[in-house]
Amino acid sequence: MDWKIRAYCKSDTQEIMRLFRDTVHTVNRTDYSEQQLEAWAPESMSVEQWENSLAAHHSIVVEYNGTMIGFGDLILTGYLDRLYVHKDYQRRGVGTAITDRLEQYAADNGISVVTTDASITAKPFFEKRGYRTVREQTVIRRGQTLTNYRMKLLLKSDETLSI
Repeated sequence: MDWKIRAYCKSDTQEIMRLFRDTVHTVNRTDYSEQQLEAWAPESMSVEQWENSLAAHHSIVVEYNGTMIGFGDLILTGYLDRLYVHKDYQRRGVGTAITDRLEQYAADNGISVVTTDASITAKPFFEKRGYRTVREQTVIRRGQTLTNYRMKLLLKSDETLSI
């Protein structure tokens, strides 16, 4: 599959928000209840908050034939904030490509540890990449309790990560 990875632009925000909501409500359905999914990815979200957050982070998107099929972002402290892949493009290497780029960016900027809060659904993906669970967490979103996992990866500073 021939896709394009590029930097986030403000004009991507609405499509990113749609992809986020659609992905959460389909891919994570096996691990979370409908009420939890709605609390995590509600129908109404602030475009301005998303724009500000994505602009403040190192944010990238993946396109295939003009359609956004994934996105991810990294806070410059080494926190991988979001990683979402369109439901129709799961298990095709899109998430791996995004994470490779974000980890490389971290390494290139002197960050030695990448952390993330992985959903129950995403935890196996991160484990396969070498992330270790620091702790199981319970978070409250819009009155709903959700389980996720604080995970971390130690980057090797003396080696270049492959992309």
